[in-house]
Formats: sequence, structure tokens, C-alpha cells
Amino acid sequence: MSDETIDITKVEALLKGNDHAQLKDLLRDIHPADIAELINELDAEDARVVYRLLDNETAADVLIEMDEDARKEFLDNLPSETIAKKFVDYMDTDDAVDIIREMDEDKQEEILAHIEDIDQAGDIVDLLKYDENTAGGLMGTEMIVVNENWSMPECLKEMRLQAEEMDEIYNVYVVDDTERLKGVFPLKKMITSPSVSKVKHVMTKDPISAHVDTPIDEVVQMIEKYDLVAVPVIDSIGRLVGRITVDDVMDEAREQQEHDYQMASGITDDVDTDDSVLRQTSARIPWLLIGVFGGIATAMILSQFEGVLGRAAPYIMLIGGTAGNVGTQSSAIVVQGLANNSLSSSNTWRQILKEAGVACITATAISSLVFIYNCLNKDLGASDPLTLAVSLSLFAVVMFASIFGTLVPLMLERLKIDPAIATGPFISITNDVVGMAIYMAITTLLTELLT
Repeated sequence: MSDETIDITKVEALLKGNDHAQLKDLLRDIHPADIAELINELDAEDARVVYRLLDNETAADVLIEMDEDARKEFLDNLPSETIAKKFVDYMDTDDAVDIIREMDEDKQEEILAHIEDIDQAGDIVDLLKYDENTAGGLMGTEMIVVNENWSMPECLKEMRLQAEEMDEIYNVYVVDDTERLKGVFPLKKMITSPSVSKVKHVMTKDPISAHVDTPIDEVVQMIEKYDLVAVPVIDSIGRLVGRITVDDVMDEAREQQEHDYQMASGITDDVDTDDSVLRQTSARIPWLLIGVFGGIATAMILSQFEGVLGRAAPYIMLIGGTAGNVGTQSSAIVVQGLANNSLSSSNTWRQILKEAGVACITATAISSLVFIYNCLNKDLGASDPLTLAVSLSLFAVVMFASIFGTLVPLMLERLKIDPAIATGPFISITNDVVGMAIYMAITTLLTELLT
């Protein structure tokens, strides 16, 4: 059932009338993600009533799908034992870790103490040790694992046993006697291979895998590049310790895109529309203040050229706007290249030279167009120094903005700073200030030489 078919008014009416039986029937046919959206729109008391009507597995799935802030608020009002037995016991380990990681250490320990399955609790404790931005922090431990020396009948029997505890089966992983990953066993081979065959003779050897310390963005690129549905995760000596599925990285990829978009817009922290006024303000004001100082710097530069400012003023917006746009385009291409690994230290200079070539062609086209326009302008003409000054300034500014927009994200990447900040106000502000300085200097010089 799609979220368009959910009538929140009907749900609220059933809640108001305490018609829990009919509400339970209604919820039974709704996808957990749609129930999560519904709960996000209800007040806390009604949300608790809805949760009590869900079976444990559905309730766990709904909790995972909920908005992060709404989920935290909801769980803060529940005892640790309820969280453990109502939700965590019915989650995959990677989802359980995501939930528990949001809480303080004391509540984490309380929840872990109430988990009935000791093995699950141990897996969660192990996963919590990993950085949440690495493969180890994202992986789950639920997977089907077979030994390379098993025969087909042995393998099939063990797979059936392990599958009883899993919701989805993506791959069957093959290990040796020391738990080191040796291959992936395609399910098709189970059907087509003779029963006397051993797993190691029919498995796909040397599968693509991630290390526990591999950054999440590299895992996303790996899954995208090789069209994988799941990636095995190994430790420092090659032992299989978990797996990451495509649905896990989809969420991470979306969050990374949102983060980069906000950074490029000059927002310094991840915020949502339902965040408080104070949180949104604190995330947005730093770059706005930097922009103000950039404007002050531009004004100070212009104040030094009062003699030519009057006639040059109409082109200030053209120079500044062109510089900002060109710089943002250049940095965006580099940031994208760094993100998808198409740009590395080995081809950095090639990218700089290529950008210089693009900038030269672009600068020539733009400055020539403006020069022709000014030649035909009855107030200027070809002999006016300002005509040549504007075109030369545009050429110089476009060249500077292109090279600067290329170099900045590369330098930030080397300094281990998120290069996404280079695509936003940082580039625009710098190019505005430098662009005005170039424009005023060239205009003053030509005015003095040609008059």
C-alpha cells in the first residue's frame, strides 16, 4: 500500500474513538515505511498507541524507517528493557547498532543487558567499536557462510539451517577452516553442480570485499561500480566478519548527497526542516558572516578606486557574478571527480591543465562578446579605455576563477578536509574579492595609459 492511500484523518478518528481493533486491521496492510511516515505526523501519545498495536517485527521495521529526531524522542520515553525486547531483538545487527549508537553510554549498556540472545548482544558490542563512517560500522553479521571443503549435500543442509534466521539472502560466502573469506557461492551452482562436488571447486574465487576500516563512500563506489547487491567485509587478516547490503549504502549515499548539497550552500552542519530555529541558525550563520566580511573587503577595494568607480560601476555585477559562477563550476567538477575516484593525485596536473584550456576558451568567448557589445555601445565605443578594461578583466577573472576553483578542493582533499565546502560560498566570496581587485586595477591602469 502506498503512502497516498493512508488517510491520517481516518487514523486520528479511530484513535480518538479508541477503535483499536479496526485500526490494527488498517495497519496490517500498510508498509512499515508508510507507517513510519504516519507516526511522524502524530503526536507522541498517539504514536505510542499505534506502536502498541503492531507486532514486534513490524514495530522494529517501523522504528528503523522513522525520522531520526522523531525516533530519538520516541525512544527517550521508553525503558531500556522495552527497547531491547520490543525492538532490538527483532532487528538485524546493523540496524540495531544504528539505533543504539544514538543513545548515551549508560542507556546503551542497559539495553545490551536486556537482549536475550547473547550472540546478538556480542555482535552488537563488537560492531559499536567500529567508526560509524566505516564498513565495520555499517555492516551486519547476518549472512550464510559455508566451508570450502563441504560437499553439496552438506552445504545445502547448513544453508537451510542458517536461512531460518534471515529475512533476505543475497549471497552465500565461502570460508576456509580459519574463517578467511575464500569465495562466493552462487545459488545457481547449487542447482547445476553435481552432488559429489566440493564447494571450493564450484565457488567464485577472490570476491570483491571491503575491509572493516574502508570508508563508507568507498563502499558505495564499490557497489555502484561492480553492480553488487552485497559486499563481504573482512578484518585485517582476511577473516569474514560481516556484510553490507545495497539497501544499507543507499541510505548512506542519500545522506552524503544531502550533506554535500548543504555544504555547497554554505550550511556547516546537517539540518532538517523540523530542526529548531537555534540549530538551523547556528548551521547557516557562519558562512553568512564570512560573506559579510567578504563584502566589506570588496567595499574597501572599491573605495580605493573612487576616480574610476563611477564609470566602471555598471560592470561590477558582471565581473563578480562571472567569477563566482566559473569558480563554482570548476570546483564542482573536481569535487565530483574526487568523490567517484575518477580524479586522483596521479592525474591532478592533467586536470589543472585541462581546466586551464577550458578557461582560456571560455574567457576568450566571454570577453570577446562583451568587447563587441561595448564597441557598439553608443556611450562607450572601441576607443574608450573602459571597453578594453572590462574585456581584459573578464579574461583575467575567468582564468583565475577556473584555476582557483580547481586547486582549492584538491588542497582541501590533501588536508583531509571535506572538499564539498569549496563548491559554495568559499569560492564565490574569494572570487568576488579578487575579481574586484583585478577589475579596478586594470581599469585604473588603462585609464591612465590611454587618456
